[in-house]
Amino acid sequence: MQQRVIDTALIGTALAGLLVTGVAAGATHGSPADEPTAQKVTGQQVAAHKAAGQQLIGHNVTDQLVSGHKVTGQRVSGPKATGQQATGQNDMKAAPHATAKPVKKGPKALLSGKTKASYFWDDGSGVNGDTGAPAGGKPMQKGLFASPSWPMHTKVKVTYKGRSVTGFVGDRGPGEPSHRGVMLDLDTYTFRHLVDGKKPSSKYNTGTSAGHLKGVKYEVLSWGHGAGKKGAPKPLG
Repeated sequence: MQQRVIDTALIGTALAGLLVTGVAAGATHGSPADEPTAQKVTGQQVAAHKAAGQQLIGHNVTDQLVSGHKVTGQRVSGPKATGQQATGQNDMKAAPHATAKPVKKGPKALLSGKTKASYFWDDGSGVNGDTGAPAGGKPMQKGLFASPSWPMHTKVKVTYKGRSVTGFVGDRGPGEPSHRGVMLDLDTYTFRHLVDGKKPSSKYNTGTSAGHLKGVKYEVLSWGHGAGKKGAPKPLG
């Protein structure tokens, strides 16, 4: 009787050893028959996997972030991560894409060129050779220019040394100087602004020693409907 008990104990011990050995061997060779619940993926294990093209199949994931989703006690059965790593940390939210605002452009010039410009202020007062009110029918004002040939109320932008003013043709002139290449007469405010960005000492006097500005750029933005001719400026008369 004692011998039989001893034999039974020996057999049980041997079977337990074989069972342990079989489990160890299966774990070593990555047996596909392992139960999903037999392994728990921790932050260290998940961090070891590349997310691109990898699948976490049959693992219980605890407090991990897979492809931007937090899974707790859930079975992950094949979600593919795209270009990310599952590291067990909360991913930072992607910054919103900046949208470029379209740049506003001004009207395209219908005609452009350079000329020599003089200045005037005719308001019917007779000051400094004032010959009367502007021929275009609008009162003398800032941004009113005189042209020897362009149609009245033509919109013109003038630029000199980086400073610009947009005005309109409201009078005829200059007279005789237009035959010497002076194709624009500018009001005193525009003229002084182009010189140095300041204001004239009075509307009749620019407050500078300059009588003409050479190389003033002009851009015709729209043609007026008044009397005159479109195209390159022509001398008066």
